[in-house]
Amino acid sequence: MFSKTCEYAIRAMIFIAQKSRDGRKVGIKEIAEGIDSPEHFIAKILQDLTRKQLLQSMKGPHGGFYLDQQELKRSLADIVKEVDGDKLFTACGLGLKHCSEKYPCPIHHEFKEVRKRMLTILENAKLNEFNLEQSKLLTFLKR
Repeated sequence: MFSKTCEYAIRAMIFIAQKSRDGRKVGIKEIAEGIDSPEHFIAKILQDLTRKQLLQSMKGPHGGFYLDQQELKRSLADIVKEVDGDKLFTACGLGLKHCSEKYPCPIHHEFKEVRKRMLTILENAKLNEFNLEQSKLLTFLKR
């Protein structure tokens, strides 16, 4: 459903959100280990998210990645849209270019409902909401 880049971006953002809750900054090594990701790959992803202003970073010995209060209110849909675009929420379920209400594919109407539900789920999933679940070990970010 998501690209590998998007999967890692979501997992990293949730991990950083948990670690940022008390103002802490997190380094690449800790993030990569915490979400079971290749360090070099996650570094490129986080650099891109920082450039797109979804994430903050600070250089230096006490630096790292973190989320401020405004960024903690972001949804998983925001991340998906920035990394993979909005195709998940708008594209044809069969990958057709010209699927529409007027010229629907065989699964158009059912898939339209799936897309709508997926958007709602991801829009309602805010980064700051995962902190409690993770601290109680109710959810996990490693495979």
